[in-house]
Amino acid sequence: MAEAERPQIYLITPPEIDLGIFPDRLARVLDATGIACLRLALAGKDEDRIARAADALREVAHARDVAIVIENHVLMVERLGLDGVHLTDGARLVRKLRKDLGPDAIVGAFCGRSRHEGINAAEAGTDYVSFGPVGATALGDGSLAETDLFAWWSEMIEVPVVAEGALTREKVAELAPVTDFYAVGEEIWREEDAAEALRSLLSPLG
Repeated sequence: MAEAERPQIYLITPPEIDLGIFPDRLARVLDATGIACLRLALAGKDEDRIARAADALREVAHARDVAIVIENHVLMVERLGLDGVHLTDGARLVRKLRKDLGPDAIVGAFCGRSRHEGINAAEAGTDYVSFGPVGATALGDGSLAETDLFAWWSEMIEVPVVAEGALTREKVAELAPVTDFYAVGEEIWREEDAAEALRSLLSPLG
């Protein structure tokens, strides 16, 4: 696949990280594969813990010219020098946050499997819409964001689309012609060598 057509990689942190170890793991992945954006997606609401993680990972990402966004914690974006926010509840806050954060901030929205929610987010000014899960997972109700949704979106809507959730090599190959980004997280972090796991996951792209 030509580089211009190849979907880009959007990296998601694990929900729990050890700041004594993870920044180095992240650096190895960023150095091994071109990454377009990093999403800080920690579990819980411990403000100090999230802020310390954001500071550490921002340094790693920005040293490599990789943008970093935070999941949902809008008030931390400007305070911590982050590049934007990823919303997990669809289009609801996109218009307000676009106004609050300004035109240069990244505002993304996860819209599950809903074409309607995705369109609303796009019209409200999101930089990308994310659909998922694309692969089988025990989480949620078992419903998947089907390839047909990505095919329709890529043909009809200009806003970039992200495929996420339980990606496999097979799904990477299947979605390559119809997605702009793969969002990759637990698929690689659960492996000892995350950089190699990412290379293996993306191997169908050649």
